[in-house]
Amino acid sequence: MKRTYIFIFAAMVFLPLSMALAAAFGPVYISPDIVAKILLNQTGLFHFTPNWPSYAAPIVLDVRLPQIVEGAIVGVALALSGVLFQGLLRNPLADPFLLGASSGAALGATIAFAIPAFYYIAGFYGVPLLAFAGSLLSVALVYMLARVDNRAPVVTLLLSGVAVSALLGAAQTIIITQNAAVSDRIGSLYLWLSGGIILNTWWPIGAVAFIVCAAFVVAALIAPVLDTFAVGEENAAFLGVRVERAKFGVVAAASLLVACAVSLSGLVGFVGLVIPHICRQLIGPKHRPLIIMSLFTGGSFLIWADTLARVFMPAFFHTYTELPLGVVTALIGGPFFLWLLRRSSRTTRA
Repeated sequence: MKRTYIFIFAAMVFLPLSMALAAAFGPVYISPDIVAKILLNQTGLFHFTPNWPSYAAPIVLDVRLPQIVEGAIVGVALALSGVLFQGLLRNPLADPFLLGASSGAALGATIAFAIPAFYYIAGFYGVPLLAFAGSLLSVALVYMLARVDNRAPVVTLLLSGVAVSALLGAAQTIIITQNAAVSDRIGSLYLWLSGGIILNTWWPIGAVAFIVCAAFVVAALIAPVLDTFAVGEENAAFLGVRVERAKFGVVAAASLLVACAVSLSGLVGFVGLVIPHICRQLIGPKHRPLIIMSLFTGGSFLIWADTLARVFMPAFFHTYTELPLGVVTALIGGPFFLWLLRRSSRTTRA
């Protein structure tokens, strides 16, 4: 137990430290001590003399800080949803996008690009809104299709997710190939699908943060139920758990978290797979501390992944283009996923 508290405390400290340090990096480097002074001045408790360049404060406060906070929220949402789905499916290889959330979000974003009137009225905010709706609706459809006699077996959920994802992917392809408006903006759609922290205004970040906080409370409350799922649904029912109601709660909370993440960042993969597994190796499988640990670790992970996406091309190729965030997380998560598969296969053979 002491080990668990130490790791959770370290993760709690590392998240705000990551947010402060990441604000130093970008096309214009600002030293961490200047960043710290700028941020501390904003609290009203400190009054450092602004002897730094005039451009430093606007860059830190108006450009980088919203992006960093957004990245932290996305990381938190994906990591928490990964814990919930892995606990529900009793599989460390489960990913938050298994039940069709990614394909629904992609279709919603494609529809936003395909309707010129909607796109011009709502602006780029129309893409996150329809991606959010598409993600939730696709998971709701998967859950409804998987229900048999008021039950939603895990295997049926997974198979329904595969089928719905294929259908929504086909619908997206039809819209892209047959709609001239999408063809004209295919580059923007591709960048969104590749993932990236692109919003730098506070109001959508605040709205999503409120939803993520509410979903976290639900996840923390439902954590003991996930512990009982580890011994099987029948045994959980014997212990007094209302299994189907609990499964619905897990799917609803996890899907809401995924929808929040994709509305801010597009499709960023592997975070919900990698982070829960790492945290589980550090502090064990008990879900309430695992949820708390994953919250802070996921936020820190995505902050540094986004920082790498921003600075890699300027640092090594002297160009101001950025890598898509989804590319960075895939380069990290892909090898990790393959290692998990090999380890799982060896355990099964043993």
